[in-house]
Order: sequence, then structure tokens, then C-alpha cells
Amino acid sequence: MQKLVKGIHEFRENYFADHKQLFERLATTGQQPETLFVTCSDSRVVPNLIVNASPGELFIVRNVGNVIPRPDLPGGTAAALEYAVSVLKVDDIIVCGHTQCGAIDAILHPERMANLPFVRRWLAETERVRDVIESRYSDLSPEAQLMAAVEENVLMQLEHLRQYAFVNERLEAGTLRVSGWIFDIKSGRIFDYNPTEGQFQPLDAAR
Repeated sequence: MQKLVKGIHEFRENYFADHKQLFERLATTGQQPETLFVTCSDSRVVPNLIVNASPGELFIVRNVGNVIPRPDLPGGTAAALEYAVSVLKVDDIIVCGHTQCGAIDAILHPERMANLPFVRRWLAETERVRDVIESRYSDLSPEAQLMAAVEENVLMQLEHLRQYAFVNERLEAGTLRVSGWIFDIKSGRIFDYNPTEGQFQPLDAAR
């Protein structure tokens, strides 16, 4: 806790002091984020840091496994999705998974959730990933299977997004874009799903 308190003082004395006008504007005009960023609760994934975004630029939803629940399962994630799309009118939705994801590892090894009933119930939303890995990637090493599962999970969440009528309406109208990303913790790189190529490709490939 002492480290957090120290951090608060440093934030006030440094970042906040240097960006006081930004915070005054955000307090006066409200938020107008262009992007809804859905990612995992993992402490190693820090959206604003990864994309170098300032306060007010990202509307962030974090949960275990970066899951988009089915529309008939009300909760915080669905509510935030509805608010971002229907009220804030974001232009983009990014679903961002990451390497070494404990949630995805638990899906592949459900016995690890035996004493975690809430985690088990939440990840039931995307446990179909396990069947995909068993049917398509059974010949891969455990490490490669985990990476494949991380990717398949992101693609599954993109499918779930389209089950929401307010998302689908804007997609069909061409006023909303959705993207699937993977954040590689070790390298710091982002991989974006290319539907034309059918694979995740590094966003910085052209540089």
C-alpha cells in the first residue's frame, strides 16, 4: 500500500501537473473515446501503455480471459459494451488477448479450476476453445497449443460480439470496426488478425 500512496503523490506532482489542462477538459466536456478496448485482467497487460494512449482515449473493459459473454448473460462486460457502442459511439472495438494467459491455460486444463467455481462459470463462456484445440491442434506441443488457444479465443470473442444486435447494426452500417489483437508480453509486439490471410500478423510488419 505504501508504494501505491507514493505513486499517487508522484502522479499528482508529475504527470497530472504536466497535463492539468487535459484533465480540466475531460472534467468539463466528458469522455469521448474512439476505441473500446476489451482485454484480460492480467496485470502484465496495460492498454494505455501498450498503445501510448492518453486519458480519455480508450474505454477499457477488463475481465478474466478477455471474454465477450453471450447477450443473454447480463453483467458488467455486456453493459460496458452497450454503453460504448450505443452511447459513446466508439469507432473501433479491439479484443486483445495475450501470451501466457492463465485463463486460457485453465480452459485447456479444467482440473486447475476445481476450487475456483466463479472462474469456472465465467470461462464456460469460451470453453469451446478446448474442443477446437483438441480437434485441430492435437499434434502441437503444449506451448504451441496454448498460443493457438489464445488466438482461437480472440476469434471466438469476435464472433460473440456480432451476437449483440446493437453491434451488428453498426457493423452492417459501416460505422464500427472490430479487431482481434494478441499482445506478446515478452517481445512487446502486437499481432492483428487479418481475415483475408486468416492469420495474426505483426502490426509493425511494415516498419
